[in-house]
Amino acid sequence: MKIDVKDFELFKKLRVKNIIDLALILPKKIENLNLSPSPKQGEICIQKVRIKSVTLKKNQIFGICECEGWKIDAHFVFFNPNVWHIKLLKTGSCLIFSAKLNFFNQNWQFSNPKIINKTGGFIPKYQISGIRDEKIQNLIQGYLSFENLKESKLQEKYIHLLLNLHSYDHKCYILYQNFSNFEKDLKYIEIFNFLKRLKSKRKTYKSFNFEIFKIDSWIKNLPFKLTQDQFKALEDIRKDLESKEAKKRVVMGDVGCGKTLVLLGAALMVYPKQAILMAPTSILAKQLYDEALKLLPAFMDILFIKGGKKDKNLEENIKKAHLIIGTHALTYLKEHGAVLIMIDEQHRFGSNQRQKIYELSNGDFSPHFIQFSATPIPRTLSMIQSELLNFSFIKQMPFKKDIQTLCIKNEDFALLETKIKEEIKLKHQIIIIYPLVNPSDKIPYLSLEQASDYWKTHYEKVFITHGKDKNKDEILQRFKEEGNILLSTTVVEVGISLPRLSTIVIVGAERLGLATLHQLRGRVGRNGVKSYCYLYTKLKEIPQRLLEFSKTLDGFKIAELDLKNRLSGDLLDGFTQHGNDFKFFTFNDEYILKKAKEDLENIKF
Repeated sequence: MKIDVKDFELFKKLRVKNIIDLALILPKKIENLNLSPSPKQGEICIQKVRIKSVTLKKNQIFGICECEGWKIDAHFVFFNPNVWHIKLLKTGSCLIFSAKLNFFNQNWQFSNPKIINKTGGFIPKYQISGIRDEKIQNLIQGYLSFENLKESKLQEKYIHLLLNLHSYDHKCYILYQNFSNFEKDLKYIEIFNFLKRLKSKRKTYKSFNFEIFKIDSWIKNLPFKLTQDQFKALEDIRKDLESKEAKKRVVMGDVGCGKTLVLLGAALMVYPKQAILMAPTSILAKQLYDEALKLLPAFMDILFIKGGKKDKNLEENIKKAHLIIGTHALTYLKEHGAVLIMIDEQHRFGSNQRQKIYELSNGDFSPHFIQFSATPIPRTLSMIQSELLNFSFIKQMPFKKDIQTLCIKNEDFALLETKIKEEIKLKHQIIIIYPLVNPSDKIPYLSLEQASDYWKTHYEKVFITHGKDKNKDEILQRFKEEGNILLSTTVVEVGISLPRLSTIVIVGAERLGLATLHQLRGRVGRNGVKSYCYLYTKLKEIPQRLLEFSKTLDGFKIAELDLKNRLSGDLLDGFTQHGNDFKFFTFNDEYILKKAKEDLENIKF
């Protein structure tokens, strides 16, 4: 489709990127300006009338008019008329009324009619702020054609539907009257268009050629058994590494599902070539480094890069390392020789940071790229994103999690304190999450600062940290070793492994999304110990979504619940948290999505 230069600005304003985008700009309503052949109860009718009598009362004008086309007299009433109405509504005046018609006291009556200037035709009302309806209609009629839509690879039945929806004749008017009959077709057209655009963004690069290191004997000698899902994820990665094309994969699994083992197995597969692993915090990076030293074979040269201070022989050490582990400080490497780049807790990094480390590789070849995430996403969302990325899911747990989730209010505080004291006696640890660090008039909860005195007065070994605390890593480490209670904000959502942590209390739980609540709950019961998650609210009634959340530990089910409670986000242009870029398609339309994906697979571009 060729676009005239003069129309570029309007296309941009309407966020139109192709012909289907343009075709899916449908009017909010269509005005039928044709004279109605007969009066119909409860429907908007248009008729030429001659005023026979007019009576003015306070805030009302009413009277009788002759309806030329129907050969009858009808009553009319105007509520809150203005000066313009009073001037027009004179005995003998000929006008055109458009109004909902009612049969009242044996008479037809126009209720608060619009006085219009002309009749004939159907007028679309797009109601897009700052752009005239006529301008949009002219643009659509100028570009929307069978030939242009055919170029989009849409099936002909969908092409004809779109053309009919913009024909603005009687047939088109009837279509809009029965909109629900073809809504599923519009959902298909929209998601087909979206997937096609995603597909076009998927770029291919050549991968490095190397021999895969066999990890079977390493797996056999581990101090624990792998789950079937871990085996499957490692097999997916092995196939990626054998490809001549640099692959991008997301390994998605619930909190505590054993992604670290998959991550280390992937690093070993590329030995003696280099792998890089980037973690969101230095405490998590150090944890991964310790795990790598403990579980990977001794012949692997593992390098831990801290932010800030540079080691003397850093460049030399980087060159000989088989696995480099660090935080976002890795993005400042001048270059690396990695054939595999991995990012743990990928949602904690911006897309720019992820891209920056990926692009550090020099030459004609690109490394394989694996992102690990403990935030499960709904099935439909992963199906959509699979146009850009490959997915592996780890749903099985190495051990059964025993976490009881309880929704509590003010009156339950005494019971909560009893539980906290019991857990401390068992040498278990407690985390209490507050919504804010400093006091605020905007929310009805104590801040971390306000609440800390109470806990420090009544309990021993209470530690406090938050996101802006420069010493948070050190405090978390000290709490791990010697603490009873940690007061914090959501900084602990992703971070240090705390095997003695059995209880988490989330203050103002209704203020957080279910995915965040699930991440926080995932901090407890990491080794199968009986654990508790308390969701504290000051609301009179506990929200239904919190009650539903408390009934399941399955992160994938929670992702579906979360989707019900918030919009999907603009997936194509940035994967934002809120808002919805779809007009018709919803994330419950999995069967439509499936069909669109299958159809796209069979099309040659």
